[in-house]
Amino acid sequence: MPNANEDNPSALSQVQRRAVSELLQVAPVADELGRRFQEAGFRLALVGGSVRDALLGRLGNDLDFTTDARPEDVLKIVRPWADSVWDVGIAFGTVGAQKSARVGDAVRNFQIEVTTYRSEAYDRTSRKPEVSYGDSIDEDLVRRDFTVNAMALALPEQEFIDPHGGLEDLAAGVLRTPGTPEDSFSDDPLRMLRAARFSAQLDFEVAPEVVAAMKAMSERIEIVSAERVQGELNKLILSANPRRGLGLLVDTGLADRVLPELPALRLESDEHHRHKDVYDHSLIVLEQAIALEEDGPDLVLRLAALLHDIGKPRTRRFESDGRVSFHHHEVVGAKMTKKRLTALKYSNDMIKDVSRLVELHLRFHGYGDGEWTDSAVRRYVRDAGPLLDRLHKLTRSDCTTRNKRKANALSRTYDGLEQRIGQLQEQEELDAIRPDLDGNEIMRVLDVGPGPVIGKAYAFLLEMRLENGPMGHDAAVIALKEWWAAQA
Repeated sequence: MPNANEDNPSALSQVQRRAVSELLQVAPVADELGRRFQEAGFRLALVGGSVRDALLGRLGNDLDFTTDARPEDVLKIVRPWADSVWDVGIAFGTVGAQKSARVGDAVRNFQIEVTTYRSEAYDRTSRKPEVSYGDSIDEDLVRRDFTVNAMALALPEQEFIDPHGGLEDLAAGVLRTPGTPEDSFSDDPLRMLRAARFSAQLDFEVAPEVVAAMKAMSERIEIVSAERVQGELNKLILSANPRRGLGLLVDTGLADRVLPELPALRLESDEHHRHKDVYDHSLIVLEQAIALEEDGPDLVLRLAALLHDIGKPRTRRFESDGRVSFHHHEVVGAKMTKKRLTALKYSNDMIKDVSRLVELHLRFHGYGDGEWTDSAVRRYVRDAGPLLDRLHKLTRSDCTTRNKRKANALSRTYDGLEQRIGQLQEQEELDAIRPDLDGNEIMRVLDVGPGPVIGKAYAFLLEMRLENGPMGHDAAVIALKEWWAAQA
């Protein structure tokens, strides 16, 4: 591998040594596949994110290759060798495969994609890239989004290919485009979102000329489908440092077009004047929610943390005593969240869960000094349902006061609420609060058939259950009969 940076040879030599070590780990798969393509008369190279991650010492089991072979030839080469093959991406020149191989003492399952050299371009009204195949790896690399993703390792000879200085940019921690950023973003406007995503994932700076092009061309993102935009936003939000990427989207004007509720928060001071604006507060809440994650990145929790206050701009009121209020911003925010996530084509379940968390995020503040009755605690658990654990995390994250005494007091109060929830759960299985009689039993007791009255009776018994806790079958029957008699 050549030294691409004479000014800093030691830094590059370190990443080069790390790359060799990482690339050797996939030799049983990469070299073998390279030889098969070579024997068939084609060229193959490990490319893009796989080479980048190898240089960063974080290569996983997902391997990307590029080749001069057309997709039908790739299928002929790969099918006899791979454990399984799929061609769902073949319209875009990509063949997928899975291959298990022993690496050291362990068996690893590699997910492989082999893509024919290609170029993509949008016209002014297109929402999908037009694919054309190329004949050289140089053509393929110049069309890639950033120089750090435009490096390749030819196989099986293991020749390092870096025509655009990606190794140097990787060592410097900077994102640049192989050609001009204007040409790159014109070809595929989604690359502007990728710049923000990679800056968050890799903790890299985006080159000034790239940022300038993002600002100048932000309107071009509107021709990209909502599904592709959502995919990039998800990767950004699930990254280790989403604040960096989100800030770049806001600063370049891209957020105005894909997530306008976020930059709108910059104009609104929060009611306690703890931060210069609600935008900054929301990003802090996101970071604090991330710190509470236990089983890896949680997209539902992160989206709820980011969007929990988006109802504030629409509900801001200037009170006569000089205060600023945002009454019912959680209700308005839940509706706005549903609308935005629907526009971005999120799943119904995702929309429902995130909107519900936004709606509930202020509920705890009615707890005061712990004066809630047991029935109020039951309602809190019932309303949160399976989102209770996330609601705990969101509520705790929403405390961003710099007043340590106040923050500690809020934390102790929530500790007390969680303790009470735990005690009640031990007593009565709060997670699945239901009336003491089900629908069939209600019909038998009242001697009526299915109809609206059964729903009303069920709601009555549920209210009794929330107020009094478990009643038992006989007591529930008596209460139901008394209610029924009162309806006559």
